[in-house]
Amino acid sequence: MRQTLTVAAVLVTWLALPRHAGAQASPPPPALTLAAATRIAEAAQAEATRNQWNVVIAILDAGAHLVHLRRMDGTQLGSVDVAQEKAKSAVLFRRPTKAFADAVTAGRIGVLRLPGAMPIEGGIPLLVGDQVVGAIGVSGVTSEQDGQIAQAGTKALSAAR
Repeated sequence: MRQTLTVAAVLVTWLALPRHAGAQASPPPPALTLAAATRIAEAAQAEATRNQWNVVIAILDAGAHLVHLRRMDGTQLGSVDVAQEKAKSAVLFRRPTKAFADAVTAGRIGVLRLPGAMPIEGGIPLLVGDQVVGAIGVSGVTSEQDGQIAQAGTKALSAAR
């Protein structure tokens, strides 16, 4: 019994020790805040409003979880899911969805078999340095117009930093 308690005490002490004693802790990766997501959505909406386009704007974090969603008045309901899927694709593959659209247009239809790849322009990763912190997805008008709106949103993230 006494030996079991001693082994347990040593194990508890060992588990409590830092894993990398003496090593410098690396800073946590940047996170997409609600305030930043709101600024991005506002900039995207301003671009849509300027052009009289009604769209849905979805902002996802680096884990592809929804942080912010806007559905402008008069936008079709189907665009809610499409905007989120565009943003999810941009997060998962770390590239704009336009890259998939261009690949399909060039005849590389194998892209259509990639799970989660959305081959429609309008999803763009949000970067801090070279790190993806989330993505914006826009749906509601033509894919090129969706991409224009999404690009306006991404500029708000870089302007804030």
